[in-house]
Amino acid sequence: MQRVLALLLLAIDPHAPADPTTLAIGAPAPHFTFTDTRWLERDLDDFGDRSAFVVVFTSLGCPVAQRVMPRIADLEREYRARGVQFLAVDVGSDDSLIEVAARAVQQGLEFPVARDFGGDVLRALTPERTPEIVVLDRARVLRYRGRFDGEERVTGTTRAAARADLREALDDVLSRRDVRVARTVVDGCLVTPPAAIEPGPTPPTWADGAGAVVVQHCGACHIAGGSAPFALGTHAEARSHAAMIGEVVEQRRMPPWFASRAHGTFANERGLDDAERATILRWVAAGAPEGDPARAPMPPAAKTEGWRIGEPDLVLAAPTEQEIPATGRVPYRYVILPHVFLHDTWLSDVEIRPGNPRVVHHANLGYWRIGSAWDQSSFVTGHVPGGDPMQLDAGVALRIPAGSVLGLQIHYVPTGTPQVDRTSVGFRFPREPVQQALRHHQIANTRFEIPPGAPAHLVRASRKFDVDSVGIGMFVHMHLRGRDMDFVAHRPDGSDETLLLVPNYSFDWQTAYVWPKGTQEFPSGTRVECRAHFDNSRFNPFNPDPARAVRSGQETTDEMMYGFLFYVARDEKLWLRVDPANGRVVAGERSGSR
Repeated sequence: MQRVLALLLLAIDPHAPADPTTLAIGAPAPHFTFTDTRWLERDLDDFGDRSAFVVVFTSLGCPVAQRVMPRIADLEREYRARGVQFLAVDVGSDDSLIEVAARAVQQGLEFPVARDFGGDVLRALTPERTPEIVVLDRARVLRYRGRFDGEERVTGTTRAAARADLREALDDVLSRRDVRVARTVVDGCLVTPPAAIEPGPTPPTWADGAGAVVVQHCGACHIAGGSAPFALGTHAEARSHAAMIGEVVEQRRMPPWFASRAHGTFANERGLDDAERATILRWVAAGAPEGDPARAPMPPAAKTEGWRIGEPDLVLAAPTEQEIPATGRVPYRYVILPHVFLHDTWLSDVEIRPGNPRVVHHANLGYWRIGSAWDQSSFVTGHVPGGDPMQLDAGVALRIPAGSVLGLQIHYVPTGTPQVDRTSVGFRFPREPVQQALRHHQIANTRFEIPPGAPAHLVRASRKFDVDSVGIGMFVHMHLRGRDMDFVAHRPDGSDETLLLVPNYSFDWQTAYVWPKGTQEFPSGTRVECRAHFDNSRFNPFNPDPARAVRSGQETTDEMMYGFLFYVARDEKLWLRVDPANGRVVAGERSGSR
């Protein structure tokens, strides 16, 4: 009977769907939400009033979708000025949001991409395949459903002339006339709706599997006195947050990591493997059972006052307490540490220790000569929740030039009540002869202007190695409009390598990316290029003013484009003996190469 009814509807209205559960041409789209690349829940209202909306369904594994997306990117740039808003929604059942964002960077998509974790967009717009496209008019009424054009087919790209289906539909919608061909057949991959997580016949318990994963991967921050807002060391603590744990693990939001895993291997990489992730999701789905308390893992020790680098040789504390308000965004605080380095000083270990870990989201340490301005040029190290202090290999040290002072750039986050913080920095001096000086390339561009409303403005910079070198790690720094950045090595033999791609940069999570020791070499003449995109559009929820042209500057409301690459000269042999009491080279001990 249902099929007969569907055939009758088709006879009356050629635009009626064969499946009566499918959103029909001419029907208003239900409200739906999606998750953007910053893991924020968004809806079409966040774009403001637009002349039309184009929603493209895609997935990482669909070859037809991947072939057509760059062509959609070209069309979007053409129709953007006419008020058309494009949105790509990934509906791959287990696609990583980081890799979805990375693919968007590689394909040149300047419009937003999102994930449909809960299937809300699927239920509202009812696509059957990727890369199905729906066009909604200004009132969010469905006007077109189908393909981009007939060129991309399941088995390849046809050479036959193809009708420009999407272009024609957009022209009709913008001219406020009926779309001439409102439905077209889509070649592509069938959409699999997200399935509920099943705990299985013998679900994991806290004592037998789940607790060990949480303690190992979350315990660095989620401990008493730690930087996270709550502890997760015991079953009772974790059970009270089980639903939230399930959400962030399902979305791969935690443990925090912002680099695409398609490029580079990093010693400090965070994340759960497939088995660990399945363990947590099944445990949550089963109701977070405890199991045998006698078998439960030991919770991590509470945060103590001890230094992770060992007892420092020098400790410098902020001269006064910083007061943090209960609410609102707090601009960067710049704190000069009360110490002048009267002689060249060599450091082997540096640790930034917040006095109040809950309010210090991240902090950067740099040095500069007295009388000059802070300009990021002499970055030393940073602090992020759960990160590691700077501990250099034996024989490697960082030189602080004579006449320098150190300063902290601290990003504070309110907690709902007024707070205070007094951050300290601990230093250790080398115990062994210094053979190699820690160096860095500051790959920066300070001469750019981001136009008002630009969703993905490109800024480039590059630096060249003038000596055979061994890489240590990289660090990305932008402000509120930073969208993504990559590092690409152009080697003298003509080969190129993407060293790092951070496709969804977060101002609140500025992380170092450290290579395993000795694994990344750069022959002399290698040029490393950084390419960054900035989102100055209204859709960027952290954008202070999308109507303003933005230039490089020190304020958080300005922008910065800095890529740091830390390295040592491969064959350097300094043979410097340093006084462990003050970091100064012992007189007569600088003998050069041997």
